[in-house]
Amino acid sequence: MKRRKYQHIVESIVNSKPKQNGDFTKTSEFATELLLNNLNLTAVSVWLLTQEQDRFELVANQGPLSNLRSDNTVECNVYPEYLELLKNSRHIDVNDAKADHRVDEIRKTYLEPFDIASLLDVSIRINGRLEGVLNLERAHEQRNWTDSEIYIACQVADQLALTLATRNSYEQNELLTLFKCAAEQSDQVTMIVNLHTENVEFVNDAYGKRTGQKASDFIGQPVWNLFLFKQKPEYGRKQLERVVLGQTVSDEVELKKPDGKSLWIRYSCSPFITSRGNHFALMTSEDCTEEHRYQEELEVRAWRCALTGLYNRAHFNKELEVTNNGYLFLIDLVGFKNFNDTYGHEKGDALLQEMARRLRHLAEIHKAKEIARVGSDEFGMLINDLKDESIESFTDKLYQHLRAPAQIHRDTIDPKPAIAVVDIISVVELVSPLTSADIALQIAKKKQGKTIQVFNHTMLNAFKEDSEIERDLHTAVRNRQLELYYQPLRNLKSGEYTGAEALIRWHHPKKGVLYPGSFIDIAEQSGLIVPIGGWILEAACRQLNLWQHYNRELTMHVNVSARQFFSGNLFEQVWGLLNRYQIKPQSLILEITETELMEDIRFATNLCHELSELGVGLAIDDFGTGYSSMRYLKQFPISKLKIDRSFISDLSVSKESREIVSAIIAMAKALNLSLTAEGVETKEQEFFLSEQECHQAQGFLYSPALREAEFNKFLEDSVDQKLEDALEETLHLSM
Repeated sequence: MKRRKYQHIVESIVNSKPKQNGDFTKTSEFATELLLNNLNLTAVSVWLLTQEQDRFELVANQGPLSNLRSDNTVECNVYPEYLELLKNSRHIDVNDAKADHRVDEIRKTYLEPFDIASLLDVSIRINGRLEGVLNLERAHEQRNWTDSEIYIACQVADQLALTLATRNSYEQNELLTLFKCAAEQSDQVTMIVNLHTENVEFVNDAYGKRTGQKASDFIGQPVWNLFLFKQKPEYGRKQLERVVLGQTVSDEVELKKPDGKSLWIRYSCSPFITSRGNHFALMTSEDCTEEHRYQEELEVRAWRCALTGLYNRAHFNKELEVTNNGYLFLIDLVGFKNFNDTYGHEKGDALLQEMARRLRHLAEIHKAKEIARVGSDEFGMLINDLKDESIESFTDKLYQHLRAPAQIHRDTIDPKPAIAVVDIISVVELVSPLTSADIALQIAKKKQGKTIQVFNHTMLNAFKEDSEIERDLHTAVRNRQLELYYQPLRNLKSGEYTGAEALIRWHHPKKGVLYPGSFIDIAEQSGLIVPIGGWILEAACRQLNLWQHYNRELTMHVNVSARQFFSGNLFEQVWGLLNRYQIKPQSLILEITETELMEDIRFATNLCHELSELGVGLAIDDFGTGYSSMRYLKQFPISKLKIDRSFISDLSVSKESREIVSAIIAMAKALNLSLTAEGVETKEQEFFLSEQECHQAQGFLYSPALREAEFNKFLEDSVDQKLEDALEETLHLSM
């Protein structure tokens, strides 16, 4: 009951438009205002850690202390011990700022000057990674932080983390949409090959234009039907074998068109693995016949770009090899591929020539050592000495110079440059300067506002992090660092909690609690998901046995990964666990996604029927996001559908989501299936689902995933609360 004292604050934030739109700044301003008005505080602020992880920047600030502060940034190296404490703690509650040793580092410089008596700092985390801090302060009069205050501050910090994650997700979705449009409209041939079946899964219309046949005729067909493999079968087989082994292959080959004319093709084929562990290859190719015709001329001009007149990449690399100091600038035109497809290659070439002219102008003024076109829309520049000008000033000048509107034929174009900067002397002994620039450039292209990024070693470490996570996962399995948390499932009709979903958490010794999103994909790709999934199943069954021993009629939901589902021994494993722990029929429910079921219909159908005969419930997770049909849905012995959180999150603002959810509920009724809605965060969402007669719901409106002891306490409190509510209603009626 105490924890819900300030629950209206969280509900107000969840229901706010800035939060739903992923506007982190406005959400932070709203949250700090709510906390200041509802808690006895002097000041509330939100700070965000920069991408370089070298300082905190102020996002929102409420209270009289804000008028006294002059700095909006805090350098991390000033308070290293306190920063380490933040990284390793959920929150830091300082009741007496004068006596608490944890704030010794900041006492003289900050606490005493502002007469701060009590301090509460709550970390804002995404997948265990520290992204920012929610800061609550009381000045002049010392007062202990209550459990309710700490709890609501943690809840607000979680909502801020969700807002930040939403903002990042929106940015990524926009980039994916741009990429898809570019691929579909490109003159360059693009195709995707399933390395398991060796079938063509996708090919754009450019292939049909080049071969004179319909591109759709090749989709779903063996790769051996493609011209390359028909005309050069042995060569094609060897290249495909290299791709299957994980290598990227590229080459230029001569083929014959149906009319007998010679055609030179430059292609590149790169393998990749999806998040579910499926192996595919992306193959792109372009017609380079004209280049071969003029090969002698190009060899004469080997060091120059014919279009821009600048040096080319080969010459630039040659110069870079003998450069040990100065600055490397790598410039990319964001969205140039889309520009080319929209306006045509002629205007695209004209834009590249204009960018080259501007770069040449700046290079002459600053006596650049080298300037070159190093990619289709990438330029490189080497400058030995900026003299009295700072690197920040020069980079900003370069950015403003390149982004000025350009007159391309009759159109006025606003170029979108992205700039990476590398201090060569700082990296030359560790990694290639050009590699460093490529890493920084990818980050710059994703930025909002000024797309400028100076390389630092944190970026390099991020690329190494995946391999470190895989190594640490092996240790985590051995050293029992994995733990199951349980998120309650609420019966919307009775109000009782009738089940739980088992969710894995990793207690990393250095990074704190990690959520599945930060390591499950790596576990899938490495094959570790099979032993981890087996552990999850056994731990969940063991806990379910304990609940049933204490007469708790609960269902246990357990997610099953694609690799685990198709491993071949899931049936035997489940059968053994049911017998060992004497699980009641239909109390164990395995959750499988739609796309997993569709990977191998025959195998999935047989396995689902076998599991159902054991008395195991089967649920389709994230329903509505896959591609299953009614025919397939009726084919499987499914007992439950789980409506994906993406439809629930915008019920209040999206008519389409409301109609989709209503349709899913109606379909489930027709098929006599149980329904659970995921990600319920507001009373408005709960009301809509109840009105539509959805059976169950789970989400932060009720509780996040909890440890075993916390979950048991939650159930006890919910029963007590229900009794109190019933008693209150009885007394009200009697009056």
